[in-house]
Amino acid sequence: MKLITRKASVMLLLSLLFLVTACGNSGSEAKTETKTETKTETNQTPTATKESEPAKELPPVKIGVLASLTGALESYGKQTVRGFELGIDYATEGTKTVAGRKIEFIVEDTETKPDVAVKKATKLLETDKVDFLVGSSSSGDTLAVLPLAEEYKKVMVVEPAVADSITGAMWNKYIFRTARNSSQDAVAGAAAIAKQGVKIATFAPDGAFGRDGIAAFKEAATKLGATIVEEQYADATATDFTANIQKIVKAKPDYLFVVWAGANTPWKQLQDMKVQEQGIKLSTGAPDIAALKTMQELTGMEGFSVYYHTLPTNDVNKWLVEEHKKRFNGEVPDLFTPGGMSAAISIVEAVKKTNGDTNADPLISAMEGMSFNTPKGTMTFRKEDHQALQSLYAVKLEKQDGVDYPVPVLIRELSPEETAPPIRTKP
Repeated sequence: MKLITRKASVMLLLSLLFLVTACGNSGSEAKTETKTETKTETNQTPTATKESEPAKELPPVKIGVLASLTGALESYGKQTVRGFELGIDYATEGTKTVAGRKIEFIVEDTETKPDVAVKKATKLLETDKVDFLVGSSSSGDTLAVLPLAEEYKKVMVVEPAVADSITGAMWNKYIFRTARNSSQDAVAGAAAIAKQGVKIATFAPDGAFGRDGIAAFKEAATKLGATIVEEQYADATATDFTANIQKIVKAKPDYLFVVWAGANTPWKQLQDMKVQEQGIKLSTGAPDIAALKTMQELTGMEGFSVYYHTLPTNDVNKWLVEEHKKRFNGEVPDLFTPGGMSAAISIVEAVKKTNGDTNADPLISAMEGMSFNTPKGTMTFRKEDHQALQSLYAVKLEKQDGVDYPVPVLIRELSPEETAPPIRTKP
């Protein structure tokens, strides 16, 4: 009886042990399963969040473009803006994006008035928070804005203003210029007519553009042996140049070299007063197409050109001409269209070099000495004054079938090295 009881006790104990062990195993497996499920959910949740939430976008590169959309230089401003938009498209292959940042640009009309230019530039810098300034059409407007670039520590790309003082006496390190300056024009203009014993009179608008242009021309021409016998300056908005032309004729020069910009050109009055019939040859830079249409009597004249769409032979210019015709009802790009395009290309290339950084110091380091391709060939920002060295063109105005103005025909391309202007920045 005791044996049976003992056996029963052992069996009961074994049964209890088995039951406890079984329950313990069952609880462990449940916990493991729960942990696995929780772990799986944890792994999946971030993945789902990443898929549902877009990547954070970088802030756009913002550019403020100052241009004369009204006033005496309206056509220049509109050409520049067209070129700038085309340049952004070309340099970004149509994406309007550089270094992962979208490009936005805001155009403001300076009205060809320096005080308005300052007001509009201040708005772009303070309200719109632009990373770059571009402009302006007028040298006067541009000179008024230069101090703001330094004050706000923003890079300004000057286009198309040409006064030497922009990259000379009034320059600061934030200023880069894709436009050529007056001295570059002067070298080209003087090469066409100046030599030992030649007497030259000059005529220009009274302002930074005209006076800087003539000063640079005089320096280049006298080095070649010419003598300047008369200088005349007229109000840029004037329509009657009789008194100026009379003084020029009285000086009996061999050549009259004219620096001019704007719609109110002096060509018709020079023709009406029979200046050429009195033995005075006219010479100038070939202007935009609208002004060329007023220069029928200057057919045969030798001078220089900043740009005419048939002069440069490179892939960038080919793209510009074809794309411009597509977008603007068959029109060809004009005098300042490639300048606007060059300014845009320079900004895109600079931001590529800084990998998207638009702070002034890295941009300046990237842009000094930077070379970039433009419709006029390769330009290079000279380190000393940030003036873009570039090609100009010695030309002769000729009649061509189907064209209602004298066309600038290439005599020879003047290389960037040949037209490099003196460095005029303050020490």
